[in-house]
Amino acid sequence: MKPAPQLAAILLALPIAASAVPAEDKPLPLWEAGVLGGVASTPAYPGSADRSTRGLLLPFLIYRGKVFRADQSGIGARLVKREAVELDVGLAASLPARSDDVAARSGMPNLGTLLEFGPRLKVRIAEPSASSRVRLDIPLRAVIEARAGVRTQGFTFEPKVVYEMRSADGLWTFDANAGVVIGDKKVNRYFYEVQPHYATSTRPGYRADAGLMLTRVGASASRMINQDVRVFGFMRLESYAGAANEDSPLMKKKSGASAGVAFAWTLGRSTRLAGD
Repeated sequence: MKPAPQLAAILLALPIAASAVPAEDKPLPLWEAGVLGGVASTPAYPGSADRSTRGLLLPFLIYRGKVFRADQSGIGARLVKREAVELDVGLAASLPARSDDVAARSGMPNLGTLLEFGPRLKVRIAEPSASSRVRLDIPLRAVIEARAGVRTQGFTFEPKVVYEMRSADGLWTFDANAGVVIGDKKVNRYFYEVQPHYATSTRPGYRADAGLMLTRVGASASRMINQDVRVFGFMRLESYAGAANEDSPLMKKKSGASAGVAFAWTLGRSTRLAGD
């Protein structure tokens, strides 16, 4: 079983999402560290007919500093925080996919490890209750590929609406989100272009263009087993209908789904509380 793009980011994000809506009356440790394990199945790339399934066991760190943070909303530097608006700089990562494992890309270059880095504006839209909230995320990220060196592969823009809630006892959390991913010409060419020397009788040459990459809805839920162990799962559904490059010979499906289950085991936490 080989890794797919987005798999690492999905699994790393899940234990963080488990604390999506903090209990305002309960101080949290400045940092927590532990082990994250799980299995997820995703399309090999957006629009791929092939799937990748992989299990991972990784360390995780949650850090709730005033500026640098690795918490329920991502990894990065918080630049501005107001009651309803926050601006930060975030980092996301994804694992590579080998073209030998993807029929449509046979003979083409592999998809390397991708890092996404850039500013994100978060705007609180509503608080339906003391334990739930709705916000708008507006991230703009540079896509950087690490494969035989480091090179930029364009930019993505991924606005989405997020709903988060926590049960009254704090044992359950749930979030749902809906948004779109828009890419510039370079990142779309990275996924969907077929240069003339890679064209075959079943894979004609294709020139990719900037625009919509996909529309996505997703949901995740978590359950605290005890103070140190939490289990969770997620599902994402994507539609590629209307995508800027839906005519690419590498776009094999009109929709895709991802799902996974995992656990987070906290092995240590600080005695110092966030905000001290």
